Amino acid sequence: MVFRIEHPAGGYKKIFETCEELNEPIPAVVVGVIPEWLSGSLLRLGPGLFEVGAEPFYHLFDGQALMHKFDLKDGHVTYYRKFVKTDAYVRAMTEKRVVITEFGTAAYPDPCKNIFSRFFTYFKGIEVTDNCLVNVYPVGEDFYACTETNYITKVDPDTLETLKRVDLCDYLSVNGVTAHPHIESDGTVYNIGNCFGKNMSLAYNIVKIPPTPKDKSDPIAKSKVLVQLPSSERFKPSYVHSFGMTENYFVFVETPVKINLLKFLTAWSIWGTNYMDCFESNETMGTWFHLATKDPAEYIEHKFRTSAFNLFHHINSYEDDGFIVVDLCTWKGHEFVYNYLYLANLRENWEEVKKAAMRAPQPEVRRYVLPMDVHKEEQGKNLISLPYTTATAVMRSDGTIWLEPEVLFSGPRQAFEFPQINYSKFSGKNYSYAYGLGLNHFIPDRICKLNVKTKDTWVWQEPDSYPSEPIFVQTPDSVEEDDGVLLSIVVNPGADQRPGYLLILNARDLTEIARAEVEVIIPVTFHGMYKP
Repeated sequence: MVFRIEHPAGGYKKIFETCEELNEPIPAVVVGVIPEWLSGSLLRLGPGLFEVGAEPFYHLFDGQALMHKFDLKDGHVTYYRKFVKTDAYVRAMTEKRVVITEFGTAAYPDPCKNIFSRFFTYFKGIEVTDNCLVNVYPVGEDFYACTETNYITKVDPDTLETLKRVDLCDYLSVNGVTAHPHIESDGTVYNIGNCFGKNMSLAYNIVKIPPTPKDKSDPIAKSKVLVQLPSSERFKPSYVHSFGMTENYFVFVETPVKINLLKFLTAWSIWGTNYMDCFESNETMGTWFHLATKDPAEYIEHKFRTSAFNLFHHINSYEDDGFIVVDLCTWKGHEFVYNYLYLANLRENWEEVKKAAMRAPQPEVRRYVLPMDVHKEEQGKNLISLPYTTATAVMRSDGTIWLEPEVLFSGPRQAFEFPQINYSKFSGKNYSYAYGLGLNHFIPDRICKLNVKTKDTWVWQEPDSYPSEPIFVQTPDSVEEDDGVLLSIVVNPGADQRPGYLLILNARDLTEIARAEVEVIIPVTFHGMYKP
């Protein structure tokens, strides 16, 4: 999997360019034969508008949310996309400028206002973005596009129309939640977000949204906080992008990438300040693992510690014989990886892209194992007895348990990221296979499969082709874990015709089954789902 393709032509720059939404679905040209059972919609989200008038967005996570849909039915495919009509988007288009501060782009006061109006604009309070460009997931019978703030946006998965904005603060004690909830088979949704705990210190709340009630009322109205986890620093919560969940436990990894709350609360009174300006790294804390039981929901006081790393995506977590196995896509060190995801960096020529990636934290897929039966007298002894892993856990004299990982995959500047599994059958359970997007110096250029037991790898890759996160869809009535297909949106900017396509791969060996090509470039997408 470490074999790399070079990109001297810089075709990847095209996936970071503004596109127009479509007035209606367009038909795709199908090459190959789509399985008869594959009938549904691939829904994806990402940025589609990278500037407003003369004002550019600066960071990868700033562009305005564009929702994509590939519909598959009877061997035919159509493609459709529309901008999500968030407040951030509507106001930007109305005023022809950036109105709400995004992740790495600051909004400035209306230049048409006089100096006194502009001064008071700064002190109206924090206006949090609702730019839901990260993911889409079901809640009850509805679907919501989301980012990582307190706002989620209800969308129609058939028409891609924007229906309404929901402020989770109206229902829950959270400042925001992740874009990666866990969803059980009955529709129960779990998520995590930071909050104000005791004595105005920061903490993290695990929240639960129940399945659709019998009376068909909105399940979000019945949301509740299950359990609160402590923060390592009183006024500096860690950045949280995802969390783990087994059958009986929640797993939260607290990294050294911190949000300086005082900076955040004053950011909107300082000219030109954005979210990225509020991040800092704690160079001494390392990384902390937190556990809580699901039922009853209680925090477990074990103090698991390890060396510093960035974390955005959990792969899977499961229980085995008194241990919790946690597989993660990590980036070594305490420096924030997002510092390298400014659009100016990603749009550089290939040699410059590689130079920047050489300075960045390096990626590694790791397995950590947490012992549940812990005795203080066992200092200095490896507490892990699972026969299939080299991961260790050692009790220290101060009562902390030091974790060392087993490396499942590592390649210099070659990341296995945006991981997916056979979620419906193996989430929270002992599993064998993970699928991911391969990042070559941060540029997505391959689809990967990893056997987490044997460390064998498979790769799909074509020159000057830039895929998205692969979504696993299980074959009906299948028995084997990897019996299914992978769906990914791929862009080949140099193609003579039909540069964008939906790629369908056999999940067993990553051989191509079919592709559905369209006559448009498709910008980068982050996450999404398959809706049968």
